Amino acid sequence: QGQLVESGGGLVQPGGSLRLSCVTSGITFPIYTINWYRQAPGGQRELVASITGSRITNYMDSVKGRFTIGRDNVKKEAHLQMNSLKSEDTAVYYCNAEYGDRAPLWGQGTQVTVSS
Repeated sequence: QGQLVESGGGLVQPGGSLRLSCVTSGITFPIYTINWYRQAPGGQRELVASITGSRITNYMDSVKGRFTIGRDNVKKEAHLQMNSLKSEDTAVYYCNAEYGDRAPLWGQGTQVTVSS
């Protein structure tokens, strides 16, 4: 069974940076699209960024120019570099892996809190 484990969350001041990592195991990593979702308290889970196996990326409008998604197919890891963080970026961030009609995989989430 595939597993995803996120890390890198924490408390950061507005304008600061964090780098989230998603370490995978048990999947053929290069073929999967990797997505980062987030869910703020009382809010719905929303798609923040995605990267396909061929490294096509997509971002939600509010993070464009601030966040960068990447992947390392050798290490079977993905990351989300978050710069110029704002209070509205506060949420639990989840890594997700999907491919075709296979059941999507989810990590346990990592908390990101942006506050002074």
